[in-house]
Amino acid sequence: MRRREFIAGLGGAAAWPMVARAQQGERVRRIGVFFGAGTKADRYLTAFLQGLQQLGWSDGRNVWIEIRRGAGDAEDLRKYAVELAALAPDVILASGAAVAPMLQAARTVPIVFTLAIDPVGGGFVASQSRPGGNATGFMLFEYSLSAKWVEVLKQIAPGVTRAAVLRDPATTGGIGQFAVIQSVAPSAGVEVIPVGVRDAGEIERGVAAFARSSSDGLIVSTSALAIVHRDLIVTLATRHKLPTIYPERDFATAGGLISYGPDYVDQFRLAAGYVDRILKGEKPADMPVQAPIKYQPVINLKTAKTLGLTVPPTVLARADEVIE
Repeated sequence: MRRREFIAGLGGAAAWPMVARAQQGERVRRIGVFFGAGTKADRYLTAFLQGLQQLGWSDGRNVWIEIRRGAGDAEDLRKYAVELAALAPDVILASGAAVAPMLQAARTVPIVFTLAIDPVGGGFVASQSRPGGNATGFMLFEYSLSAKWVEVLKQIAPGVTRAAVLRDPATTGGIGQFAVIQSVAPSAGVEVIPVGVRDAGEIERGVAAFARSSSDGLIVSTSALAIVHRDLIVTLATRHKLPTIYPERDFATAGGLISYGPDYVDQFRLAAGYVDRILKGEKPADMPVQAPIKYQPVINLKTAKTLGLTVPPTVLARADEVIE
């Protein structure tokens, strides 16, 4: 999907001119934006554009924005990455699954990434503090977040002594998150059992085989596959009466008990600041990769009631959102 079609689909799109008209003598800079598959790209793009505008960059006046959005398959992502790199923008914003192909296609163009799982382990940067190449940006999560899931699940459902952990073992993120959960679970009095998320069948079989008593719970780790199968996972948790903690807000709004994860929209506002700094002469190599700084606990009280749980006042007080 290209720029015109994508921006035209946004609410408030009329506020963003479709033709670059620089003021007399003002240089127009070019920004590439590349999203992998996802249903929230419009929300992320709006946050990014608003951030740019607050910093003095206006699409159609002093900046021209080229947008590509993949459909999710690897070949599609590679094609759009090459296409965007060929336009030679001044800087590129790449998100999620689009990061790796964009880095392969653009070896010298400055890149700001968002929603990146383990940028060091994935080879995107040399280190968080000194990226060292043409890319920097914002991590999807810190592995320490995984320990928090165990803690919050026990706070809201203290009777849980066994928890299935839905994770993608084919990714560094899936391996890393489960390792952290496994390391802290014994001190919380919880036995953890991994369940794969490769497809709907594996998830259904794994959860059904696991759930057998009122002391069972579920931890859903961050992965693209968990998001793809979000509705199925929430349905299974409800069917088997499993107190469950999820990695992002959309699970709780879909009927999940509680979610605890970063505010992903905030990353795109912050990314506008990094793009601004690069356009003003800073180098990605010298700009540290940032971990999330804003987290969103969301509690679904209707689901808690269905499960017979009373949410402690201390947990409610920390929630960004309570669904009733």
